[in-house]
Amino acid sequence: MRGSVSPDTPAPDAEPGACAALRDVPLLRGLPPDRLRALWRASVPRRYAAGGVLRAAGDPAGHLLLLLGGRVAATVVSAGGRVVRVGAWAGPCALDKVAVIDDRGHTATYTALTPCTVRSLPRADFLALVDGAAAVRAHVLRTLAAQARDQQTRFTAAATLPAPARLAAWLLAEAARRRSRRVPLPGGQQALADHLGVTRVTLNRALSGLRRDGVVTYAHGEIEITAPETLALRATPGTR
Repeated sequence: MRGSVSPDTPAPDAEPGACAALRDVPLLRGLPPDRLRALWRASVPRRYAAGGVLRAAGDPAGHLLLLLGGRVAATVVSAGGRVVRVGAWAGPCALDKVAVIDDRGHTATYTALTPCTVRSLPRADFLALVDGAAAVRAHVLRTLAAQARDQQTRFTAAATLPAPARLAAWLLAEAARRRSRRVPLPGGQQALADHLGVTRVTLNRALSGLRRDGVVTYAHGEIEITAPETLALRATPGTR
């Protein structure tokens, strides 16, 4: 997908709101105002329409993308040619820090799910920030550790868990993260199927089974967990 990055649009570059805008990015939280203003001046403002490609997998990661507003999905193409959704993020956040650090190209294709406002920070400025700010360095290390754990968990699930258990485990994790029994599907059933590594037909069967047994309800793109204890059992292989 190289060369398919969507044309972006320069965004207004008013510096008075720099501190407030960047302070909300978890990576930059705790930095003093003068440092935030310097990062604002060093970065380039961009806007992307929904459906626009911010970066394509394999493209050089010469800038760190600071997503200030909007939602972005990351996808990769499997060896069999299937597009797999590996995550979605809502601003404010920093995207694909790993690629910027190791300078081996972006790890996925990042596509705007909604209109997005972005600051593009040169790699050299980001690396200087990592070297010079202990809080930023600690955040990067926590991110890398979390990504490693998530990758291991997903690999284990893909290798060992049947589709109903994968769906149940994902629902429990999302409900815990949102602190709600209501879990919206990220981009519909196809996107969730890609995320879980199953076909849409397989996902639909698993979801239908949970609905039939009264474990969840599903309407208007949102799943509500009605029997969390039973769902927890379904997330364990060999149980019903």
